[in-house]
Amino acid sequence: MRPGPKNSITDVAGLMVGNATDHALRSGVTVVLCEKPAIAAVQVLGGAPGTRETDLLEPHNTVQTVDAVVLSGGSAFGLDAASGVQAGLREAGRGFAVGPHHIPIVPAAILFDLMNGGDKEWGRYPPYRELGYAALAAAAEDFETGSTGAGTGALTDTFKGGLGSASSVLDSGFTVGALVAVNALGSATVGDSRHFWAAPFEEDGEFGGLGLPAPMPPEARLPRTKMSRSPTGTENTTIAVIATDAVLTKAEAKRLAIAAHDGFARALWPAHTPFDGDLVFALATGRSGRAPAPEDFVELGAAAASTMARAIARGVHDAKPMAGDVMPSWATG
Repeated sequence: MRPGPKNSITDVAGLMVGNATDHALRSGVTVVLCEKPAIAAVQVLGGAPGTRETDLLEPHNTVQTVDAVVLSGGSAFGLDAASGVQAGLREAGRGFAVGPHHIPIVPAAILFDLMNGGDKEWGRYPPYRELGYAALAAAAEDFETGSTGAGTGALTDTFKGGLGSASSVLDSGFTVGALVAVNALGSATVGDSRHFWAAPFEEDGEFGGLGLPAPMPPEARLPRTKMSRSPTGTENTTIAVIATDAVLTKAEAKRLAIAAHDGFARALWPAHTPFDGDLVFALATGRSGRAPAPEDFVELGAAAASTMARAIARGVHDAKPMAGDVMPSWATG
């Protein structure tokens, strides 16, 4: 495996990403736009998810493809972001055809960033619908990571979280890309150090090149969580998209989402807790024109895990310090 040209989810042909950020709110929205409807699935392993339109992604249900996927801050309020994306897609004539109508299919997931120091006094209606519309309008192959979009107000136990992305090109020729907003209950770094749990998968020093600490510090095995500062431990959730240009069925896309969750376990300690809504959407654009052989699909699953782990570390690594931060960024910590 090697990183793609952009080391980004947009190395997967047929995808673009847009961000909309409100720094006063300390929150935002990220949209993955499918240039053409893409096969999609989802796997939820956290105990506290917030979602929209995820039931239709199960392999036994009718709708096979989606037009876009939304990752948003704002807890349940952020689910409004999908309405803004849907409005923009409808204006563009996109959507699932039902008689004379076209209904854009836009699954969404949210993370909790309401207690990160931002101004959440937005009045009667939350701003996420308009942020979703703006994020769709900004969709492009190049986009910012770190403290932007859905990662704007994200936090981990040790450092600020953020929006991260990575890609891998496989020997089989398939490309895998990951996008993630990292807001974990736990930590992406080892103990009290700045070393990332994802270090064994790092490519070309993409998140600092520190490797793993040697020897491992004794506190590394202790699960560090935000509950040491907040008894409720509710300010969490890591939400992500894993994508490939392979031709997959809906059931195979779900297997890819399941495999990508292994990247959460490789990059976050602990992960998939009762107080995280950890979720992975899977997208298969089919732009390679090829379906994977069984041995290739095993490689796709491994790449999904390693690429997701790298994207998580990059999200924390790329977070930027801002006035009023309640947690240090990795760069300044």
